[in-house]
Amino acid sequence: MIMKIGVLALQGDVGEHVSSLNFAIENLGLDAEAIEVRRPGELAQLSALLIPGGESTTIVKQLKRFGLFEPIINMADAEKPIMGTCAGCIVLASKLVDEVGPRKVEPLGLIDITVNRNAYGRQRESFEKPLKIPGFGYPFMGVFIRAPSIVEVGENVEVLATMDKEPVMVRQKNILALTFHPELILDSRVHQYFLKMI
Repeated sequence: MIMKIGVLALQGDVGEHVSSLNFAIENLGLDAEAIEVRRPGELAQLSALLIPGGESTTIVKQLKRFGLFEPIINMADAEKPIMGTCAGCIVLASKLVDEVGPRKVEPLGLIDITVNRNAYGRQRESFEKPLKIPGFGYPFMGVFIRAPSIVEVGENVEVLATMDKEPVMVRQKNILALTFHPELILDSRVHQYFLKMI
């Protein structure tokens, strides 16, 4: 039976993540496929779920609109790996803050981190920076686009990569959160790391 890895297809870099996951699957020689998911019933067939970047307020509203909010929490409780990139990191967080205080977006609360949305400025202020990630060998090029920042991590959260001493890739058990976009470069090592969590 082919293992299915879901990419939440409500908004954001869905196609890019599907392609990156399938490239990682090929590189690892797995009997698996990446698929787009939009409905609660589709979550049951998944071995793992990826929440892409996009606009976090819209993603959370869509999660509730399509009845996905609680089922994703249940999926995490069942110890299935869930990865969030950029806006997906915001959605996974336990707490959100910004310059004017707590936001009214209700995140899933699946990883014990506090996140500041759009901490690195607007789209035109996007940038790339090489990141050292344990076990990766040579640096991984992080692409930061209107990226959030992780301003606080809980004691059970493992920091896997930093940029200027600030966490940019963190993990707590089966939950993986990144403030950058690994799907925008031809390097599948982050997606391979995620697949190995299954």
